[in-house]
Amino acid sequence: MCGIFGCVLKEGNAAPVIHGSLKRLEYRGYDSVGEVTLHNGQIFIKKDQGKIDEVHKLHNLDDLPGNIGIGHTRWATHGAPLQVNAHPHVDCSGQIALVHNGIVENFVELKLELENRGHVFQSKTDTEVIVHLIEDVLNVNPSLSLTDAVLETIKKLCGSYAIAVVSTKEPDKIVCARNESPLVIGVNENALYCASDIPAFLPLTKKAVIIDDGELVTLSLKGLEIRKIADSSLVTREPKLIDWTPEMAVKQGYPHFMIKEIHEQPDCLRNTLRLQEHYLDLMATFPDRAREVFLVACGTSYHACLAASYMFSKLAFLATYPVIASEFIEQHGKSVNIDSTILAVSQSGETADTLAAVNCARQRAATILGLTNAIGSTLTRVSRVYIGQQSGPEIGVAATKTFTSQLSVMAQIALRLAKKRGKVSQDEMDYLADRLQKLPDIVKTIIETQEEKVKQIAKKYKEAKTFFFLGRGISTATAYEGRLKLMEIAYVPAIAFPAGESKHGPISLIEPGFPVVFICPKDEAHKTLIGNIMEMKARGASIIAVIEEGDEEIKNLADDYIEVPKDIPEVLSPIPFIIPLQLLAYYMAVERGFNPDTPRNLAKSVTVK
Repeated sequence: MCGIFGCVLKEGNAAPVIHGSLKRLEYRGYDSVGEVTLHNGQIFIKKDQGKIDEVHKLHNLDDLPGNIGIGHTRWATHGAPLQVNAHPHVDCSGQIALVHNGIVENFVELKLELENRGHVFQSKTDTEVIVHLIEDVLNVNPSLSLTDAVLETIKKLCGSYAIAVVSTKEPDKIVCARNESPLVIGVNENALYCASDIPAFLPLTKKAVIIDDGELVTLSLKGLEIRKIADSSLVTREPKLIDWTPEMAVKQGYPHFMIKEIHEQPDCLRNTLRLQEHYLDLMATFPDRAREVFLVACGTSYHACLAASYMFSKLAFLATYPVIASEFIEQHGKSVNIDSTILAVSQSGETADTLAAVNCARQRAATILGLTNAIGSTLTRVSRVYIGQQSGPEIGVAATKTFTSQLSVMAQIALRLAKKRGKVSQDEMDYLADRLQKLPDIVKTIIETQEEKVKQIAKKYKEAKTFFFLGRGISTATAYEGRLKLMEIAYVPAIAFPAGESKHGPISLIEPGFPVVFICPKDEAHKTLIGNIMEMKARGASIIAVIEEGDEEIKNLADDYIEVPKDIPEVLSPIPFIIPLQLLAYYMAVERGFNPDTPRNLAKSVTVK
């Protein structure tokens, strides 16, 4: 997730306006920043790695000349957070500049084609191919307008994008386009603005035009023109009056970042499905060769590793060992060696316990693989191979989109490994790949259809003193993560364990009205789980079940139930089944009067051991 901004002013300098607007978008990305303006037929650029204030202190972002320009705050997905990878990017001639939010899936093929035609690339980003494509189109047909050149270019792109483009050849305009990445236009009497999000221009105007997927916009002093990318037809759309406060606007109208980020998960999952196949194949190669594979992480990331261990076992017939990072050195530090592979998982890439485990394993010549949300973090620097989970910045302390994104990536690695090892039939591979592609829509459906029901369940149980979370098989990981969310933001003591363990002690706590949450996919353990539900119900427990649609057996046993779409493969079930539990934790916190974004005693990235 990145933030883009552009402005066309009738008078005054654009650079300070861009700078101020990027500050309001800093929550969208903060590993590098850049601006470009046009003046007297020339392009002026300043960009560097670091947060906006750091870069401004070094370069003074406000003194670029000109009344038209674009800017960018970056959250790296391709290429480390270095000055050369910061946006804006320019073409070979230095006459076209571009900023981009999104992921270009086919950038490797496009880059090769362009290099073969003589284009020279400066960065390691996917974005740079777009500006060279525009240049290439204009080289072939110099009479095309910038708008038409951008239109022709984006038809060659696969993936997601919100872009803003300027050129010295048409210095009075900005051309923007959108596909699966947000883009809004701000309108006032003396200026037009384009941005990833409304907060960017909210102090400047409260009139906004929301741009839809598949639309291209040209901004100039004459006004704005919207066209459909598919057929170039004109679109007429009146501005809307935005009545949000600046704080509400940053959260897109949501009361808290956590609920906003829960709602972002369909888009995050789509982004994880755009990972480069080369890196997935490479990540699968090392576990295949290893004598032993450890999945090492803390907190939510550990729960993702626990679920992934079931994926690797069931799909690739590979035994992996999920280990809590703080225990790794004591438990396995002396036994790992050159034949060991460590997959370390950390949202920040800076988690102290995880890095300590990694350093111990490196000293004993183990292979380190990394899965993180922060390209350029320590974990990416010490890993033999790493993959970014493509979540974008997660502001809420309680991880939500981190969990589902990490699971999506590890499911893809498990499928690659299964194919490499020949353990799963092609028909089953195709089915699982198809269901994985459908998960973003499934998660979106759950949020749209079940959120209100979860809200009512939270009202009902807000005074509960303790919760149980129970699951079997891979759903045990879902239970652990649901328990963690409830404890960390609603401060409700909760216990999670495999449902089969309930008779080995925990059932002694059950008394009338005691809430027990069961995670109930229609998998091999379904009938056994029904027995566990009946054991709890017989002792007076209030049963809250997360079930598949049409599961009448459990529906009839449960006091409350939440439904997810049916026919979800067992190995993928934690991704959709965690969504109701995230919502339950959020609404329990709200009902109990707590701020879910800032749970007490917790930090987003735990950098001390």
